[in-house]
Amino acid sequence: MLIADIVLLIHFVFVLFVVASLPVIWLGTWFNWLFIRNLTFRLIHLAAILFVVGESLIGITCPLTAWEHELRGTELEQSFMQHWLHQILFYDFPEYVLTSIYLLFALLVLVTYKLAPPIPYKRNRNRH
Repeated sequence: MLIADIVLLIHFVFVLFVVASLPVIWLGTWFNWLFIRNLTFRLIHLAAILFVVGESLIGITCPLTAWEHELRGTELEQSFMQHWLHQILFYDFPEYVLTSIYLLFALLVLVTYKLAPPIPYKRNRNRH
């Protein structure tokens, strides 16, 4: 059960990264925070939402969800973490609704990528 809770926590952190990064990028654009222009950060964020959209479009279960369910087996008792994180992560909507939400969110990420593009890191050649 502990390993399943750890997988669930990783899943939660992944979702939190994908969802929370977009408003952070918007705020960072407004306040001129340099880290939101980091190419690696932005590419990882873009890849993460595109992965979610891709798995949703082809109709596969999220690997983290599948792994958690496999680890839990048929246990009936829920841990505190499982109860609350499942309340946050999982909704009883038709799959097409979730896919539409993921697509719209990915579109927002792409538009944001275009309007507030990352800046590739360049080494300062004058440094010794």
